[in-house]
Amino acid sequence: MSASAEQIRDQQRSTWDEFSAGWRKWDAEVMGWHAPFGDAVIEEAWLRPDSAVLDVAAGTGEPGLTAAAFVPRGSVALLDISEGMLRVASEKAATRGLANVETAVGDAASLPFDDGSFDAVLCRFGIMFFPRMSTAVGEMVRVAKPGARISAAVWSRAAENPWASLVLGTIARHTELPVPPAGTPGLFRCAAQGFMTRMFTEAGLVDVSERKISTDLVQESPELYWEFMTDIATTVATGLARADREAREMIRADVFRLLGRYEHDGALRLRSTATIVAGTRP
Repeated sequence: MSASAEQIRDQQRSTWDEFSAGWRKWDAEVMGWHAPFGDAVIEEAWLRPDSAVLDVAAGTGEPGLTAAAFVPRGSVALLDISEGMLRVASEKAATRGLANVETAVGDAASLPFDDGSFDAVLCRFGIMFFPRMSTAVGEMVRVAKPGARISAAVWSRAAENPWASLVLGTIARHTELPVPPAGTPGLFRCAAQGFMTRMFTEAGLVDVSERKISTDLVQESPELYWEFMTDIATTVATGLARADREAREMIRADVFRLLGRYEHDGALRLRSTATIVAGTRP
């Protein structure tokens, strides 16, 4: 791994450890919002009751914990770079009485598992953040058994995701953010149509499919939306950290004004769209 990739990885580990408390705080809201995406990833995995499943970039445990209920005679390994996030996942597994779940701290670009260990590999909203995406997908293929399914979700275009683009665009208008180099990890890095199909195909997978699904992020008020995003969205927190106090107040005011467009039936409903991609290891 190059020095720059190592630096990104180490910064990500520190950031996600720091944000694990926010993810614990908002766990029910995040899991409910993300459930349709996780369900789609699981659906594409073609699980059997005895499947061995790996969830890469599992964070606080999904979709791996949900998958565990589908494999009562199998097993689920939750892997993430952040020990703090995995502690939350372990607490949830214990609360649910899931005895077929284990956790492992590790790097997606160097998975700590033997070749051909898993019947299915899942990755929900992780690939676009990996410093070396192709290497990480190659590792997923390596640890998959012949015939295994690999399925993932990545965020689609910014225009299809006002839940994030509204606040990130507002931050960009009020701060002088440096232009990131091409290929820098980010929310919409894998958004181009066909991008993930090409990546999976180049990794050697066959029968690759790609589709989009959408849901809404629902919050009761602008105040709750702001609290939620600043607690769980690392990109938002990073952008706000670059703004002075006056700019942060202007950003908040502008975000609250723009949120009025998304008020329906007494709540804020912001569209959230992901690309679901899946393929089979030959």
